[in-house]
Amino acid sequence: MGDVQKFAILTATHRIWAVSAIHGEVDPLRNIHAALESRLKRGDRVIYLGNFMGHGAQVAETLDELISFRRFFLARYQNFSRDIVYLRGSQEEMWQKLLQLQFATDPRGVLQWMLDQGVGASLQAYGFSPQEGFREATAGAMQLTRWTNKVRRAMQEKPGHYQVLGQLKRAAYPDNGTTLFVNAGINPSRPLETQKDSFWWANKGFQQVKGNFGPFTRLFRGYDPEQAGPKYDEFAVTLDGGCGFGGKLIAACIGLDGEVLEVLES
Repeated sequence: MGDVQKFAILTATHRIWAVSAIHGEVDPLRNIHAALESRLKRGDRVIYLGNFMGHGAQVAETLDELISFRRFFLARYQNFSRDIVYLRGSQEEMWQKLLQLQFATDPRGVLQWMLDQGVGASLQAYGFSPQEGFREATAGAMQLTRWTNKVRRAMQEKPGHYQVLGQLKRAAYPDNGTTLFVNAGINPSRPLETQKDSFWWANKGFQQVKGNFGPFTRLFRGYDPEQAGPKYDEFAVTLDGGCGFGGKLIAACIGLDGEVLEVLES
């Protein structure tokens, strides 16, 4: 445990504000940020629990808002960049795979699966249509490569977007090692370092956590694919309020012992 390339390890932490899956809904995010501005204290850290993209119609605006709040947060109390964390969610994982679609053995099938999962909203945010993707996938690997490069350049033209999506972490935890923050799940039978893509796909494993996971006494996630609503169980906490699916965005203030001190909803 401790690979800083994979995991965000929070230091000198007082409290942690964890923000649930946003799914391209910028207005609830703005409301949460406005509420945080008056609540943040020195030593507070912020973790976005993945799935900023997908489903909602304002993916680009959502990333713009994340970047704007990051500037505010870093200026406040002279925070460091390591004090605000963005986790990789299933939507961000699919987006990275979409940018490498030319390497898939069945690009049309993979694209269809991604679209079924909501990635079309992210594609449209940068000015591209699913129909265009299918057409280019049929034209062969070289033509598809040109298209994915165009999509990547469109993202890079949005200030800060490429940088935020390039610094995503798989999970986060404070250096006292008591609480673990993930996107959607874990595999309880495997140690943290070997989870790989379990963080965004093994949601049923998260529900099976009934005790400590390694050194962690409480686990938090920001996305529940089953959309069962927030759950504050003893060991595993789900903060997903259904943002992007007609529900609410949730931000929870969490102490280093895992206690939920305050919950904001928008």
